[in-house]
Amino acid sequence: MPNAEKTEKVAALKERILGSQALLLAEYRGLTVHDATELRRSLAGQAQLSVTKNTLLGRAASEAGIEGLEELLTGPTAVAFVEGDVVATAKKIVEAAKKFPALVLKGAYMDGQVLSADAAKALADLESREVMLSKIAGMLKAEMSRAASMFQALQSQFLGLLEAYKDKLPAAEVEAVAPEPEAEAAVEEAPEPEAVAAEEPQVETESAESAETESAQSAQGEE
Repeated sequence: MPNAEKTEKVAALKERILGSQALLLAEYRGLTVHDATELRRSLAGQAQLSVTKNTLLGRAASEAGIEGLEELLTGPTAVAFVEGDVVATAKKIVEAAKKFPALVLKGAYMDGQVLSADAAKALADLESREVMLSKIAGMLKAEMSRAASMFQALQSQFLGLLEAYKDKLPAAEVEAVAPEPEAEAAVEEAPEPEAVAAEEPQVETESAESAETESAQSAQGEE
């Protein structure tokens, strides 16, 4: 293979490695084309299965900054470039290995670490992302329901206290504002300013009429 072609393949593998969530490596010695096609279909939506040469994959992994992957590159290697759920992909490969004995999971790479065959198989025993998200959603829903119940209880208590306060508030205001009985009597006996002003002209008129009457009587006496 010309060097330019190898360089292109290594660069393409490097990009796929960097763009994957994880790598699952399996030996496919004796796997038929039909079996490999069925396995690819089962991984659709989660990972892409590719058969690669160990030398090219090792060089691409080295350029991508992965160390220790060479230990897994023995014998024919098929790589699942995981783009979705790592656990779900591991489950499907382990299930396929039970159906196709020629398929053997050799190891994996994820989160900056190279995993052995046993560690890679252990991924299949974990709960998938969907299951964990479902459990988390259930927990959050339960917490939200409990928080809503607590809020309603607090709201009811607050409204009860508010009603009790409103029942006491009018009586307190009446006691504070109500005047003393003597003060009320003084207010009732005191005449209005307008009434006093209206009575003053009447007094003056009566005095004038008395003066005129006395003058008339004096005039008659002199006659």
